Amino acid sequence: MSSEPKRSWLMRRVEESLRRGFTEAYRTIRVEPDKYLLHLRTAHGLPVISYDGMFSVPQESLDALADETIRAGMKMAAAEGAGFGLGGIITLVPDLGILAGITMRTIQKLSLIYGFPYNTDNEMAELWVAAASAAGVDISRELVEKEIVNRFVPRVIRRVALQASGEVVEKWAGRMIPIVSSVIGGGLNYYFVRAWGERAQRHFREKHMARRRQLELQQGKVIEALPPL
Repeated sequence: MSSEPKRSWLMRRVEESLRRGFTEAYRTIRVEPDKYLLHLRTAHGLPVISYDGMFSVPQESLDALADETIRAGMKMAAAEGAGFGLGGIITLVPDLGILAGITMRTIQKLSLIYGFPYNTDNEMAELWVAAASAAGVDISRELVEKEIVNRFVPRVIRRVALQASGEVVEKWAGRMIPIVSSVIGGGLNYYFVRAWGERAQRHFREKHMARRRQLELQQGKVIEALPPL
């Protein structure tokens, strides 16, 4: 008997689980920008009073903090994957919902580290553009500008889940075997968050550097416009 029907069923289950996980992350699992800013100031000693100040922090400091954040997400995902992996394929679906939440929170933290809060609808749309970029999905800027956010985000989530499901089904095949799948599940979750985190970091870092150059140019023009002493 062909394995294609089983693969199609599994693909649909994986896609649905990821879609639910990302939707839940959008609605409830949210890193609060104000609280996280306080954490950055107290736990990491960043001399900032708003996210605009992140553009004055040395680039290497932001990159190091972003790397640390990705590693923390990787460790959390690995622990979660190892625990759920004990059940093999039976626990794959709930595992993916939690993995989606961990991944999205990691992306949210990276957005804030590089100075991009998401308090407005447009900022939230930009956050999901970054999530799509991390998944390897290209979202047109024109679509972001034309689409209302409560329609835009669910569409992005569907495309992200569809893209990710193929990667998951291919790599999670080893989880068919209970017990052994605990080790496999932990490792796969670990590398899943690392890959998505690194792609999201590149997205935000490039955006941050472009904004930093723009601010430096504006500052230079202001200084040139000042009258001589």
